[in-house]
Amino acid sequence: MKQFEAFNIVLGSGSPRRKKLLEEMGLSFTVSPSQCEEKINPEWDFCEAAENLALQKADAFDESLFSESTILITADTIVCTESEILGKPLNKEEAFEMISSLSGNTHQVITGVCLKSSRSQKLFHVSTDVTFATLTKEEISRYIDLFRPYDKAGAYGIQEWIGIIGVEHIEGSYFNVMGLPTHRLYSELKRFTESF
Repeated sequence: MKQFEAFNIVLGSGSPRRKKLLEEMGLSFTVSPSQCEEKINPEWDFCEAAENLALQKADAFDESLFSESTILITADTIVCTESEILGKPLNKEEAFEMISSLSGNTHQVITGVCLKSSRSQKLFHVSTDVTFATLTKEEISRYIDLFRPYDKAGAYGIQEWIGIIGVEHIEGSYFNVMGLPTHRLYSELKRFTESF
């Protein structure tokens, strides 16, 4: 897009979903996955956790990455029940337990985003409420066996079979649940580039 042509946009994520969404936004960018060990401070609330995880990913990049025109985008998406953050499941048992806890309930999906350049940075988050219908054990097992959602927070992808048949209602951004709040990101990017 013309407004962003003068900038070297870097997506600091290996997520194929985030890459696809940025492409569909019409942005030209390169991909350089962040290499950092994510740490959550138990004193953070859910929104602070999402933002700080995105910031940790941005801070893991060497300053040599940043030319005058470079804008780095990092993001982290967390799935939250009333009492805890659900990370990425290590195995089928964990995935089954996570999806079972979401079945018949409403949970929050929060994506924290960091925009960073050599001169400034911007942190923000977007939250979406997702309500699942009550799922059977067979439905949950089928999804896990077919889609192996071990790279996804909360053990599911809303764009996959489980979301298509199981999500009753969402309040907020659908794309946020996929991993990138595209409307807010576009607005923030415009403001960020205007400050150069």
